[in-house]
Amino acid sequence: MDDLDRRDLLRIVAAGAVAATAKAQDGTPSTMDQQAPYAPKFFSPDEFAMVDALTDIVIPTDEQSPGAKAAHCAAYIDFRLSETTDQTAQQGWHDGLKLMDALSQKLNGAAFLQATPEQRTAVVTAMAKNEHDPQSLEEKFFLDLKHRTVEAYYTSSIGIHKDQEYKGNIYLAEFVGWDANDGRWHMQIHKP
Repeated sequence: MDDLDRRDLLRIVAAGAVAATAKAQDGTPSTMDQQAPYAPKFFSPDEFAMVDALTDIVIPTDEQSPGAKAAHCAAYIDFRLSETTDQTAQQGWHDGLKLMDALSQKLNGAAFLQATPEQRTAVVTAMAKNEHDPQSLEEKFFLDLKHRTVEAYYTSSIGIHKDQEYKGNIYLAEFVGWDANDGRWHMQIHKP
């Protein structure tokens, strides 16, 4: 190792970088080219699948942007719950998902993951009916689900750039906004 000069060391590092990103001789991508599927850290695989389906009902794909599933909201929620020390919040999610399954059984005669997309939506709709004044545990769980889904979505690249169309710090030639002084909408033209 003492015999290596800086140029040899750079050559070795560069060769390693090229080898790591190169395709194998049989045409398959190297491991650096493949993104492994997310492995849940907090939820069981079935719970994770349920959260993934639930977040997609809360924020579905539409004509403007992909939904919560594409934004990996379930992975965000899973990761945040795995790192919290709030055991009450963690238990609330395990219990809430059991309540969802029980409500799906009651409404549809099938567990949530075995229900049709329409039946799943009906379960979420039932849980959301008293969103502004939640009373039952299911309704309170829905609020947490919705809050965390929205947080995950609007902190993702999809939520920020595709849905909100955020362009970054750019100069605006005109600004349409609310004037707090007179309580009316105004278009202000700024000229450089």
